[in-house]
Amino acid sequence: MSSSFSLTGTDLTTDRLLLRPWSTGEIIAVLDDVRQPHWAEDFPTEGDRVIAGFIVKQPDARGEYGQRLIVERESGLTVGAIGLFWPPVDGAVEFGYGIVESRRGRGYATEAARAIVAFALTGPGVHTVHAEVELSNPASVRVLEKTGLRRLGGDGTTARYGTTAPDLPQR
Repeated sequence: MSSSFSLTGTDLTTDRLLLRPWSTGEIIAVLDDVRQPHWAEDFPTEGDRVIAGFIVKQPDARGEYGQRLIVERESGLTVGAIGLFWPPVDGAVEFGYGIVESRRGRGYATEAARAIVAFALTGPGVHTVHAEVELSNPASVRVLEKTGLRRLGGDGTTARYGTTAPDLPQR
């Protein structure tokens, strides 16, 4: 799994993306449905509204290992969200992500997921990173597989994918 990213302050930078914490103004704008000029035309999605509400209720969601917006570096537009559900439980932390429809199919979700997984494994006490996916969403299943995660289990409707630090190739 390639996990090339750089960390500047709390921002993660990949080849094409910037993963940065949500500002208070952006949280309020999403919750109040006030369009911002730096958003892709189809941002925010319903999932982004859920995450903005989650951030308001969970103080850890605004920390270094919390929720981030996905910004397309070339255009400067916000095209999705990704984040860790901090703090870890028994050394494991879950992550989730979403890319707006207009930017899907470009590999952004995989690029962002690789960076957040690699970053999560640098977190204090973290040895496992995982994500839940609905099996009715094959594109998201492919993202997790391309990220280098392996299927850990699931039921008839969802699957859990994850990795532990020793599973990852060394950089």
